[in-house]
Amino acid sequence: MSLTRISDHLYRYEDTCNVYVVRNGSEALLVDFGAGEVLDVLDSIGVERVTDVLMTHHHRDQGQGLARAVEAGIRIWVPHMEQDLFHSADAHWQGRELANNYNMRQNRFSLLEPVPIAGTLTDYSTFPFGPYSFTVVPTPGHTIGAVSLLGEVDGQRVAFTGDLIAAPGKVWSLAATQWTYNRAEGVPSTIASLLDLKERAPGLLLPSHGEPMEEPEAAIDLLVERLWALLQGRGENPRLFQLREQPYAAITPHLLRNRTSVANSYVLLSESGKALLFDYGYDFLTGFTAGVDRASRRPWLYTLPALKRDFGVTKIDVVVPTHYHDDHVGGFNLLRDAEGTEVWAAENLAEILEQPTRYNLPCLWYDPIPVDRVLPLEQPIRWEEYELTLYSQPGHTRYAVAIGLEVDGKRVLVIGDQYELGTQWNYVYGGRFEADDFRRSAALYQKVKPDLMLHGHAKPTWVTPEHLETLTRQGDLLLELHEALLPFETAVFGTDDVAATIRPYRAEVRGGEAIEYEVEVQNPFPRAEEAVVRFVVPVGWEVEREEQVAPLEARATGTVCFRVKVPAGVHVRRARVAVDLTVGGQRFGQQAEALVTVY
Repeated sequence: MSLTRISDHLYRYEDTCNVYVVRNGSEALLVDFGAGEVLDVLDSIGVERVTDVLMTHHHRDQGQGLARAVEAGIRIWVPHMEQDLFHSADAHWQGRELANNYNMRQNRFSLLEPVPIAGTLTDYSTFPFGPYSFTVVPTPGHTIGAVSLLGEVDGQRVAFTGDLIAAPGKVWSLAATQWTYNRAEGVPSTIASLLDLKERAPGLLLPSHGEPMEEPEAAIDLLVERLWALLQGRGENPRLFQLREQPYAAITPHLLRNRTSVANSYVLLSESGKALLFDYGYDFLTGFTAGVDRASRRPWLYTLPALKRDFGVTKIDVVVPTHYHDDHVGGFNLLRDAEGTEVWAAENLAEILEQPTRYNLPCLWYDPIPVDRVLPLEQPIRWEEYELTLYSQPGHTRYAVAIGLEVDGKRVLVIGDQYELGTQWNYVYGGRFEADDFRRSAALYQKVKPDLMLHGHAKPTWVTPEHLETLTRQGDLLLELHEALLPFETAVFGTDDVAATIRPYRAEVRGGEAIEYEVEVQNPFPRAEEAVVRFVVPVGWEVEREEQVAPLEARATGTVCFRVKVPAGVHVRRARVAVDLTVGGQRFGQQAEALVTVY
């Protein structure tokens, strides 16, 4: 194989995929790597050293030779959402479902062995290389986490598109666009990505498979036309173009709903041109995928240009979550990085955003989300001309708030996922639900008396006194049912069955280091008792004061602390530790666990 010159400083090498070479003097940057054979021919163009490889996606034909890059000291950069499929390939292969498999994602077309990475390509960031700068554009379609790289080389605006498009009107694979058993989630994602890329006006498309395309607009338009015909035949995503053109609907003149996100995101408009968002998870979702690994979930900022265009928004100033679940907060870090948005979060959930590994909870985001301002409960908070008040609202999860404000003369309460379809309970035991939560939230609503309730997964509700009375009756009924069903008169660890909690739940340490644990234990009895807490560790590990006693009032909780030392020389993924609990002389056994990775 030989290098094909595209322009003075840009070359293509045909390997298991197209490998693109951007030359800067005697150094080069590669886009994708294939089997790595490009390293054998770079001296023909005067390249002595490759500094970096930028990967567009995780498929094996793109990077099966990356071990050569590691040996040569080349830094490897990978899409942020697909990083685990590179540096943690072993864990992926051990965990990937095989029998009774309904996961059609092509994540088995991944590296067979892990490779260390220098870092990740975060969406909307720029990667500098000498006189060049490449923008990371999220382009899901061929894979969920795929990116394209857009920059100027030799006076031409080029886009390295991976396998988003292979030729005018053609993709390299349609099978790759099927992310669940029988749907076509990747097809509308491909259309959305193509249209976004077209609006960025590249002059040359450089695909992973296929020839460079010198008329990008025509190539993209033909592919969009054909993919749309395929979608219409399947009866999927009929509102794709409508939602792309008008993603936001006005509830009142200064309050909008994002119609494209899986969990509703709301926009509060200020007269200054700034916007505050309530929740921001998966924007412009074309369908959920099989699996829950990092590479299966893709937030992006797809609808923000339309928000700015249609409503005169000049800055996405602040985002405030109703609760910590991924479909409500997945896009927060992107907002901060790309838009300079501040994250404001209530005091009862801020730590979960910032330190998710401390918690054993469902729907946690993969990365820490820094909080710029921790908001107190039941105290007015000023943002521009508005005043917000956050109220504790346990139910869907213990760590949730309702957010009250007045907009356009209406009292509004943003309540997240507390209810489905307006009045149906939406509780999750694993989110630390308690039996009287919905009675308490109904009392809050009666106190605040909103004109309008904004839901996480339903249309807004214009509130009547009858609606509030219905919620009150529903809350009473839910409590009565749980009291009838559970043995509260004897011993019960609350509605959520949590007898003990170990924090951190997930820890990573080196052999020879120690871990500090906090253990919260609960008294299940309607009388004061002593809890005996014994910390359980693998053979050879050491625990200081491995058994401790905590006096507890009736139904109360208490906290004890342990220090665990891991032996030197240990290397293990997700070793298990636990607490064995006895309360009032009754042994309940190993009621809580935590995981430790030793490297």
